[in-house]
This record gives sequence, structure tokens and C-alpha cells, in this order.
Amino acid sequence: MGKIIAIANQKGGVGKTTTAVNLSAALGMKGKKTLLIDIDPQGNSSSGLGVDRRTLKKTVYEVLVGDTKAEDVVIHTEFQNLDLVPSSMDLAAAEIELAGLEHREAILKSAFLPLRERYDYMIIDCPPSLGMITTNALCLADTLLVPIQCEYYALEGLSQLMNTVRRVKRQYNEQLDIEGVLLTMYDGRLNLTQQVVEEVKKYFPRKVFATVIPRAVRLSEAPSFGRPIQYFDKNSRGAVCYDMLADEILDNNRRSGHR
Repeated sequence: MGKIIAIANQKGGVGKTTTAVNLSAALGMKGKKTLLIDIDPQGNSSSGLGVDRRTLKKTVYEVLVGDTKAEDVVIHTEFQNLDLVPSSMDLAAAEIELAGLEHREAILKSAFLPLRERYDYMIIDCPPSLGMITTNALCLADTLLVPIQCEYYALEGLSQLMNTVRRVKRQYNEQLDIEGVLLTMYDGRLNLTQQVVEEVKKYFPRKVFATVIPRAVRLSEAPSFGRPIQYFDKNSRGAVCYDMLADEILDNNRRSGHR
């Protein structure tokens, strides 16, 4: 049965989509059948895998607010073992449209849970907010991966995120756990980076990944070519680090009984 990991942080620019795309690609390259679910209205995960959203007839929006089946919006990408559920700008309005629906927090779960038998890993790229769409992702997910930028305001807003996690756990999904905290845009030469690492480890004891993601030009270039970093420049630091992150997640999950 597939493991479902939501990648969320309401702060923008922390490497959330970069992590969703490149972790998914790395898991696929390691033989794990992976589904990336893009529920961010900006749709950067979709374009990061080379999908032109203007040509799509159906996206995750039609699953959330219509009667479209999740399997009908899955795209088989050109990348090894990697499928995608694309997003669209229409999702920006979905928050309002979901507000009046019954069991609105569980729509994503109802739609996508039947697909977990087909995949080893399902990765959800959440929007940079803590609204109803992110709540839906947390209701569906087994675990939450939190990317944190190694900058001065790194921990700002995290208490709000953890309050949301506790609320979802209490009301809708008691199994929800933290997969891990990922330090991104890491520059070991800076004193500030070391200070942020110390703070994050205090805030999340035993939950910080050993792998860190560096600031890297090639990582920021890859999306404009519609390719994960492993397919854009497999020898780059960014590719090596996301490969290590995938290994770390696979090792952790093997220890906890997941394949």
C-alpha cells in the first residue's frame, strides 16, 4: 500500500515545489512507482515536469469541485515511474467553492485514496497557505514533510502550521505524523545558516533530515526546461542531494515497516 506524503509550509519560497518535483523524480528513478499530486494553483510542479497546463482539459480542480474521477486526470510523464495529477489556476477559486460542501475537508481523500494501491509513493505539493486545500491534503496524507529555508525568518509561522497539523490530527486524521523537516537553500559558510539549523533542531527534535538541500543554480534552472534536476543535470549538487533525500526517506520507511 502506497505511502502518502504532503509537502507543506505556508511560507512561500522555501523550496516546496522544488522538493516535490525532485523527490518524486528521485523515488521514481529508484524503482518506486510515484504519483505527484499538484494542488497549488500556481501549478509549478506541473510545469516543472514539462506539462503545458493551457492544453489540459481536466486537472485536480475538476476532481475537487466536480465529479471527475482522480484516475481520469493522471498524466503519465516521460520520467521513469513518475505520474502527475496537474493543477490549474481555477484552484484559486476552489477554496470558496469548497466552503459550502459537506465533508469538504475529505474530498481529496475520497478521490485519491483508491489510487494508493497503484503507487509506492504519492507526493502532494500543497499551496503556500493553510486553507481548505491544504487541509484536504493533510486529511489524505500519512505524513507531512516540511521544507524550511535557512534564513532569518525560517521559523516564522511554523507554530501556525503545527497548530493546523494538530487540529487536522484531532478532528480528521489521527494517523498524521511528521515525515521530516528538510533544510533548504543551505550555505554552510554562513554563521546564520548554522544558527537556523540549531533552532530548527530544537523546534523539531529528531525530525530533521540529515540531508540538506544547497543553494544551487542548476536547481533553479531546471524548472524552466520542464525537467527534474536528475534529468537536467544528474551530476549537479542538487541532483545528488535529492537522491540522498530519497534514500533517507526510503531507509526511514523501511525501518518503520513501509516498503
